[in-house]
Amino acid sequence: MSAVIEQLAALSTYRDRDLLDVAMAGVLRDLLRPDGAITVARCVGEPGRQRWLVRARLSPGEAVASADAAWSELDSLPPVGDEPDRARCLHTRSPHVVHRPGATTSHFPLLNDHDVIGVLQIETTQPLGETGQRTVTGILRLYANLQSLLDYSERDSLTGLLNRKTFDDTFLRLAALPLSPDSGQRRPQGSTTFWLGVLDVDHFKRVNDTYGHLIGDEVLLLMARLMRSTFRFQDRLFRFGGEEFVVLMRCANAADAARALERLRSNVERHLFPQAGHITVSVGYTALQPGDTPAAAFERADQAVYYAKQHGRNQLCHHADLVRTGELPDTRRDSDLELF
Repeated sequence: MSAVIEQLAALSTYRDRDLLDVAMAGVLRDLLRPDGAITVARCVGEPGRQRWLVRARLSPGEAVASADAAWSELDSLPPVGDEPDRARCLHTRSPHVVHRPGATTSHFPLLNDHDVIGVLQIETTQPLGETGQRTVTGILRLYANLQSLLDYSERDSLTGLLNRKTFDDTFLRLAALPLSPDSGQRRPQGSTTFWLGVLDVDHFKRVNDTYGHLIGDEVLLLMARLMRSTFRFQDRLFRFGGEEFVVLMRCANAADAARALERLRSNVERHLFPQAGHITVSVGYTALQPGDTPAAAFERADQAVYYAKQHGRNQLCHHADLVRTGELPDTRRDSDLELF
């Protein structure tokens, strides 16, 4: 019993979703001792294009779990239909067991407060007994509670997007990856460029003053929905408060980042918001630089947003382009000078 309590106590200490999935696989492996693999798979992507993203896969004897890269391209992942038994568990929201000669695969739905987010898959030569099933059910209840706590602490209560206090940690994890300079040139083969976009709803105060804060909140909710449908599942979407939103995404170059952000700007402009009618957004963006801080990158993108608002609104501005044309000062040079 003490070993079980220690395992549960260890599981409850995790505050990172990726680590939580890996930890759950490890706890179940230690408690059940299955002779097959344990897999935690999430369903990602928009309806009609949903795919399986393996968050953790742990086989007997393995010290470290394997997983798909968090920034995997959607089309590189297997479609939901490629795993019909896993998909059945997902859609029925109930456990599903498949028996084959000498092998049993048990599927359990992963739940949060609102929906089924994935499937836990346990492979064994013999079916799980009653004790094993109760163990899995108990661990999954704890897992769901931990997911709810993470949602409460990391999500904006109105829109469900990530909140501002999670931004720094997310940014610093990305900043640790190799980056190419914000030069507008094609990145070197194999390198990764992350981009930060800041979006500000134009004339939002007018919406609140004219229609009231309930309609203003509805505009923000629909903005969040448009962002989710426009960007990819692996892009990180934040609400910074008020009418300001932020996206962290991986793109090959400035042109790709501009296309993604322009697609959102266009989608917002064409959308008819109830009561408020047509709404527009001003967007500024920048590439993450080597040695960047969250505050420095956000300030660059925010300067580009301010420029967009001062020059007509409803447009997209690239900070590096504004610096090159002399519209904005090169703050990196100023920072370098301050060091000496």
